[in-house]
Amino acid sequence: MRQPNRYLAIVTLPVVLWVVIALSPDCALSHDSVNPEKYHIKAVRIERDIALTGKLSDPLWDTAVPVEVNCEIQPGDNVRAPQNAEAYVLYNSSYIYFGFRCHDSEAKSIRSHVTERDKMTDDDFAGVILDTYGNAQSAYEFLSNPFGVQFDAMRTGNNEDPSFDCIWYSAGNITDSGYTLEIAVPFKSLRFASAGPQHWRVEFFRNLPRDTRYQITWTTLDRNNPCLMCQGGTIDGIENVTASDNVDIMPYLVGAQTGTMSDASDPSSNFTAGPATGKAGVGVKYAPSSSFALGAVVNPDFSQIESDATQISVNSTFSIFYAEKRPFFLEGADLFSTLATAFYSRMINNPLVAAKTTEKTGKFSLAYLVAYDRESPFMIPGEEGSDFIATSLRSVSNVVRTKLDFGSESFIGGMFTSRNFTSAHNYVGGVDWSFLFGGNYYFIGQTLLTDTREINDTSIFSSDRRFGSTGYDAAFNGQAYSGWGMQVDLKRNARDYSFDLSITGATPTFQAQDGFITSNDFRNVSFWHGYEFYFDKSFVENVMIQTNTGVGFNCDRARKGEWGSIQAQAQMKGQTYIWAAYYPLQEEFFHNVQFHHLYRTEVSANTNPLSFIAANIWVQVGRLIYRQDNPELGRGYNLSGELTLKPTNKFTFDVTCACSRLWSFYTSQLFYDGYIARTSVVYQFSPQLFVRLISQYDKFSRAFEVDPMLSYKLNPYTEFYAGSSHNFTDFEQPYGMERTAQQFFVKVQYLWQN
Repeated sequence: MRQPNRYLAIVTLPVVLWVVIALSPDCALSHDSVNPEKYHIKAVRIERDIALTGKLSDPLWDTAVPVEVNCEIQPGDNVRAPQNAEAYVLYNSSYIYFGFRCHDSEAKSIRSHVTERDKMTDDDFAGVILDTYGNAQSAYEFLSNPFGVQFDAMRTGNNEDPSFDCIWYSAGNITDSGYTLEIAVPFKSLRFASAGPQHWRVEFFRNLPRDTRYQITWTTLDRNNPCLMCQGGTIDGIENVTASDNVDIMPYLVGAQTGTMSDASDPSSNFTAGPATGKAGVGVKYAPSSSFALGAVVNPDFSQIESDATQISVNSTFSIFYAEKRPFFLEGADLFSTLATAFYSRMINNPLVAAKTTEKTGKFSLAYLVAYDRESPFMIPGEEGSDFIATSLRSVSNVVRTKLDFGSESFIGGMFTSRNFTSAHNYVGGVDWSFLFGGNYYFIGQTLLTDTREINDTSIFSSDRRFGSTGYDAAFNGQAYSGWGMQVDLKRNARDYSFDLSITGATPTFQAQDGFITSNDFRNVSFWHGYEFYFDKSFVENVMIQTNTGVGFNCDRARKGEWGSIQAQAQMKGQTYIWAAYYPLQEEFFHNVQFHHLYRTEVSANTNPLSFIAANIWVQVGRLIYRQDNPELGRGYNLSGELTLKPTNKFTFDVTCACSRLWSFYTSQLFYDGYIARTSVVYQFSPQLFVRLISQYDKFSRAFEVDPMLSYKLNPYTEFYAGSSHNFTDFEQPYGMERTAQQFFVKVQYLWQN
């Protein structure tokens, strides 16, 4: 049996060397651009509000000092953009205004659609990336297409979280020579230092999709500097503004009527329609200053207007991740995010009450969340799989997050979560960090310690699955144990050559019940690196060649696998991207069976050559493990694809399909074969009002679902929708397709702000 010690030594030594070099006096700790000193725009104060028309027709815009947004950063490298644009900044005591005049000598080629919020990123658009603290830690993104459809996100480092939503306003207008935009952001929607004149870092951005996707900025951007906001310019002149004493009250009312088949597995059983029910609740948020906010919800409605798209899980032994969609948890989600998903808000399933508070003072930030959950689920991680258990148990969860910023994209943080039951608990605590040094190197990581006392009731969950050689098992039999987990990465992010050297591990008794960590009992070492080539005035714009290798062990030092892949990706004209990988080395020890030579190939491609069509596809084919109690080597494929058609600027038809097939490598016996197909048809009357019909068929479970809905959303928090959901199962002959469940629902929610 090979030992992991030599692998750990190989990767630990360069990590230590890089840290020593970075801390030496002669090593630059950051690579800040001179742009904040070189690029300045003065925000001109005005004494009244501007009515947004999208036309820049208010005479107050003539008082603003324009700056040019004409630097093409993709595909060109800081070259003159093919089309000119100007940006303007005004403000008063309540709003900061951004104006854009985007010239286009081929205005008929402008791509713009009336879509739902956050779904216009394939269009022409322009907007602002705003770092209100000027420390390059995080930034707001406010972008709009020529119809005024909004996209907002929270940027942290190089990561963009589009689930972020806040109140702001936009309007656009298409002309014969391009388009104009007006954006108004209330100061109460922003967090910023409360004292003295404001000096905010800013990047103005324009997206120009034509023969390729041109990305255009105000400032030059060095591709060897991965810190975007370090290279933004500066907004000066903002004085005597505040976001204090803000109160938001958000009541809601829901009505629903549900019907179900008494036995969903018996097509002859009766279908019963239940009575109409109602539910009401309210959320309150108080922000006495721009740096502190307190929010709470009572009897919150965390229902979703769109069900999760079903994912294929027929050959997966681990729980599947679904993104959060509930508004209360989405707001400020970036504050609770860490390298490992130590907090996953969907583990708070059905809370009666929840509250959170956030504060940022200088370089220090603090966030705290507490929730009382009436139906607490469990995710029990393991070496080769995890178990998910839904329960009606009640629990109280507390989440505390602290963070201290120092330097650009550098911080040290702490995370603590607790989940308490009457006679059981799970505590998780640890530190995480990110350290940018030497211009384009990152030293990042996180360590976590856990302490768990199980529920003592095997009627809820009984299992003989062991936690390694610890003597503990996964059953709910009241055992108490502790564990630890960690991840440490040394990364280089540069124009040509980049790499990521990673060490991860978790003990067999590591559990984070308020997080999404599905595996434990492992110690892995991996090394990815890639080199990128650029081509001027070519159909192929850039190509990256990559390799990824690694080795994994469990905590008893048994080797669980090793892998190696060769990858290539290319960006081409027509907004087309292709990625391919071949795995010449793939070995895995699963359920006491050693699998060798798991050769496979993966290919993905996506394209958006014209305004009205977009498509993507992913294919995996080769040797795969049939992951059952008696695993076997198989041949098979996994395939997923999506086609989006927009025949008009208000109509969207989208179809996705995922297929999976596996048969025995030795006997050709078919293990499984199926697909999940989903269609979405949307007609958008305006950015606020749409009708939608979603349908889905799951061949694996022979389940069919149809979900029509009407939605009116004035802003992310004031909304009305009415719809229904209809579920059917194909019981085959002699019954055929039978209705198993249905629901009719209506919801109205209103945000009141002082």
